[in-house]
Amino acid sequence: MDDPSVALPGGADPAERTRELRRAHAAFTRDGRVEAPVRAVIARSWRRCARARVSPECAPRVELAEAQLRTYREEHPLARVMPLFRDLVGTFAAHGAHLLAVCDAQGRLLWVEGEPGTLRRAEGLGFVPGARWAETAMGTNAPGTAVAVGEPVQVFGAEHFSRRVHPWTCAAAPVRDPHTGGLLGAVDITGGDGLAHPHSLAFVQAVARAAEAQLALIDPGPPAAGDALTALGQDEALLVTGGRPVRLGRRHSEIMVLLAHHPAGLSGEELAIALYEDESVSPVTLRAEISRLRALLGPAAPLSRPYRTAGPLDTDFTALTRHLAAGAVSAALHHYPGPLLPASTAPGIVRLRRRIEDQARAAVIARADAGLLTDWVCSPWGADDPEAWRALASALPPEGRPAALARVRALDGELGARGVAVRPLGWPGGRGRATYPQPARS
Repeated sequence: MDDPSVALPGGADPAERTRELRRAHAAFTRDGRVEAPVRAVIARSWRRCARARVSPECAPRVELAEAQLRTYREEHPLARVMPLFRDLVGTFAAHGAHLLAVCDAQGRLLWVEGEPGTLRRAEGLGFVPGARWAETAMGTNAPGTAVAVGEPVQVFGAEHFSRRVHPWTCAAAPVRDPHTGGLLGAVDITGGDGLAHPHSLAFVQAVARAAEAQLALIDPGPPAAGDALTALGQDEALLVTGGRPVRLGRRHSEIMVLLAHHPAGLSGEELAIALYEDESVSPVTLRAEISRLRALLGPAAPLSRPYRTAGPLDTDFTALTRHLAAGAVSAALHHYPGPLLPASTAPGIVRLRRRIEDQARAAVIARADAGLLTDWVCSPWGADDPEAWRALASALPPEGRPAALARVRALDGELGARGVAVRPLGWPGGRGRATYPQPARS
C-alpha cells in the first residue's frame, strides 16, 4: 500500500516522473488502464472520476456569484479561522508564488489568495472563489479529493484528472468541526513543482489541525457552569460561576489567576511566595484571604491541600497563549485587550504577565506584518516599545517610514536619558526594548 503523502518519490527525476504520469493519464483516459507509477490514492480517484463521467477536458463552473459568495462566506464556520490560515499559509504562499485556497464541504472554493502573478494564472484556469472544484466536477485535485475522501491528499502534475490542471501541484487537508466531527471543508496550497514534496502535505495537515483547535477555542461548546475567568486588560478579574458573574477584588483576582495557571495546585507556601512581595507575611494572612474568597464564591471557591480551583477553569490568558502557540497571531491579538491584571505587583502575576506579553510581542515582531505592528505600537502597552517601532518601520513602504523612524529616535533618546541601553536591531546583539514601570498597589 503506498504512502498518499508522497507525490514525488525520493531520487526520482522530476522530468521523467512527469512524462510517466502523462503516459499513464493518457492510457487511463483512453482505455481505463492504470499503469505505473500511479499511486493507489490517485488510481482510486481516477476510477471515481470515470464513474462520475468527468471529462479530462472539463472546466470549472462558478456556482456562487459575488453577492451570494460574500454572504455565504460570512456565515461559513471556516470564516472564523481565515486569520489563522493567512497567518500560517499566507506568507509562505506569497513568498513561494503559491496560493492559499479554502473550500467548503461541497468542494466550492470560498477563498483563493496569494502571489498576484500566480493568482492571475489561476484565474485563467478557473481556480477562483465561487467555482466548484469537487472531484465529481473537476476530477482529481487536492481540495476536491480531500473533501471527497475526508483525508489529506497531495496531487502532483499529471495526477490531476483534468489536463488543464497538469502544470499545477496542490496539497490539501480536510477541516472538521471539533465537536461533531462533521466535514467543514478543506485548506489547500496550490502552486508549481516546488510543492511536490511530502513536507507540503505535512504542513497543510498541521494547518488543518491548528484550525480545528482554534475552532474549539472559539466555540468550546456548552461550558460547565462557573468555569470562566477573564483577567486580561483589567485590574479586577471577572469569574463566571453557575451562570453568575462575580467581580473579584484585586487580591482575590490574583489568587484565582495563579490557581488557574497551576491546575495541579499550590501549597500554602508556594501561593504566598507568588502573592506577596514581603516574604515575611504570615500564613494567617493568606488563610484569611482564602476564607473571604470562600465566603464570596461558595461551591466554586478554591479547595485546600493543595490550594486549587474547584474544577476546570477556562481563562482568557490561556486561550491567548494557545492561539499564539498555534501561530494564529492575528486571531490572538484580536482577543488581547491588554496585559494580565496590569496593576498587580504580586511576584507570580508579574512573571506570568511578562511571559504572556513577551510571547505576544515576539510573535507580532516576528510576523513583520505592518497591520499587526501598527495595532501593537498604537496600544498603551506597545506605544513605548522601540523594537516594535523599528519592526514597523521595516515593514512599511518607504513613504510610510519617516514617522515610525522618528518615534524610534525619540524613544532611544528617552531611554538613553534614563540610562537604559538601547541598540538598533541591526547591531550585533542589539534588541531595543522599552521598560514598563509597575504601578503601585492601591
